[in-house]
Amino acid sequence: MPNSAKKPTIVVTRKLPDAVETRMMELFDARLNLDDRPMTPAELIEAVKVADVLVPTVTDRVDARILAQAGPQLRLIASFGTGVDHIDLATARQKGITVTNTPGVLTEDTADMTMALVLAVSRRLTEGERLVRSGTWEGWGPTLMLGHRIGGKRLGIIGMGRIGQAVAKRARGFGLSIHYHNRRRVHPDIEAELEATYWESLDQMLARMDVISINCPHTPATYHLLSARRLKLLRPTSFVVNTSRGEVIDENALARALAGREIAGAGLDVFEHEPAINPKLLELDNVVLMPHMGSATIEGRIDMGEKVIINIKTFIDGHTPPDRVLEQMF
Repeated sequence: MPNSAKKPTIVVTRKLPDAVETRMMELFDARLNLDDRPMTPAELIEAVKVADVLVPTVTDRVDARILAQAGPQLRLIASFGTGVDHIDLATARQKGITVTNTPGVLTEDTADMTMALVLAVSRRLTEGERLVRSGTWEGWGPTLMLGHRIGGKRLGIIGMGRIGQAVAKRARGFGLSIHYHNRRRVHPDIEAELEATYWESLDQMLARMDVISINCPHTPATYHLLSARRLKLLRPTSFVVNTSRGEVIDENALARALAGREIAGAGLDVFEHEPAINPKLLELDNVVLMPHMGSATIEGRIDMGEKVIINIKTFIDGHTPPDRVLEQMF
């Protein structure tokens, strides 16, 4: 994108923190979504027809049909978020559109939420909270609301990237033994630091763990990675926690396993068809359901916005943005 006195037109698809939007207004011709209503496909098409830069979020499906309508001026999609499974990267590349994301800044917040869910589901925190609010609690009892201790248990992490490693560091503090499955084995120094055991076979790891944490991205290769067959490998006393993407788990199979007590419980921050929730999950007490808030901290959202701005500004100045996404990365 050549340098020009004219500010580039930036279309932002959702409401962002005020500090981020203010800075965008200062630097760019920013068109904001003030009421935070998700854009319809028709509105996204109108946006790509006029925008020099599109700033979508994970709720916006920027697929081939949308990109086919993009005007020649659209040269950058600066996504507000880490995952890019909502963007057709192949079509973007074919049309000469650069794609960026915001890696790294969500690591600590998402890892915190992962551990929160591990504790919540194993210690039945939301069940206890509902009991208190119901007005039926009759006081402490020696067998009331018994959960499970997590110290001394085995945690199997699926996806040992930034977030997976951050989860492992926290989990060690709670006395969990760290195991992991990843596309590639991590550096020996990282394994040594985390005292982590690598499993080349996901099936073998699943059959031996007390807690499974899903921290891998959603790609064609990870779609339903936890299939009905693999869920049957889990122990009846095991828990599953997912703060990655809902599509990584076969949600119907998970609901059946939870209902049949084939596994002890689950903590879910993401869902296969969100914002729609599988109605079978809503009926169960042994699952903790959160509204995709793993990275929902003020600090995290502002950091994400600053990364978006840096990517846009770097691109406009004629340089490769620091967080450029390539297809082979996923």
